[in-house]
Amino acid sequence: PTTLFEEAKHLRIPGPTPVPPAVQRAASKAMINHRSPEFRRIALSVQEGLRYVFQTEHDVVVLTGSGTAAMEAAVANLVSPGTKALVLVGGKFGERWLELVQAYRGEAVVLEYPYGEGVRPERVAEALAAHPGIEVVFATQNESSTAVLNDIEGIAEAVRRGSDALLVVDAISGLGGAPLPMDAWGVDVVVAGSQKCLMLPPGLSFVAASERAWRRMERSASPRYYFDLPAYRKAGAKGETPYTPNVSLFFALEEALALIQGEGLEKG
Repeated sequence: PTTLFEEAKHLRIPGPTPVPPAVQRAASKAMINHRSPEFRRIALSVQEGLRYVFQTEHDVVVLTGSGTAAMEAAVANLVSPGTKALVLVGGKFGERWLELVQAYRGEAVVLEYPYGEGVRPERVAEALAAHPGIEVVFATQNESSTAVLNDIEGIAEAVRRGSDALLVVDAISGLGGAPLPMDAWGVDVVVAGSQKCLMLPPGLSFVAASERAWRRMERSASPRYYFDLPAYRKAGAKGETPYTPNVSLFFALEEALALIQGEGLEKG
């Protein structure tokens, strides 16, 4: 039999994080057809809630997959063979951006900074000036492998001032817990996962993108199918997903977003 201690586990890790009882209850609701009017209502509701959390007016798509799925989707839709990308590496998850860019045959320019420290925005500006033609910059908001929170606002300013590159940010362990006003800071793509500050079980990930990032995706020559983000955007406009989603986690997501909006991001 399950003991009381097992039912009341307190996780002290970046994620998975404890799931609020109301979110757990929502996830256990009876299954529904993911092509039904009821699911469409939920899908449209969570899109609005996600715009609030990402602090963006742009579209946010939901993938059934872990945070790494969202990272790969961002690379698959923005990096074609030969695309020049600046990758900021100061921990395990910066390394993951690099591995993904290399997997999609991008031309990676690596800016390494000491593990345990943040990257200085002026170093980003220097790297962009030294390597003309960079189209995408990949950064990590909260490098949980080293417990470092990077200055995304400063990095975004350096990217905008020194290039026409897109800025893509891994906010998997930080979104909802640390400031990241996507539109206000001029970040083009933000990826996140369900099992961190959003208080859900693992299994969903999210990609928010600016209009110029969506335009770049439409021109990308990189092969992709399940991770074709414009397909998710098109389906999402109708309250649908292009492929079968994790319906139970959509129930939970709607509840978690309601809790976050009820309390307010500023109290996160």
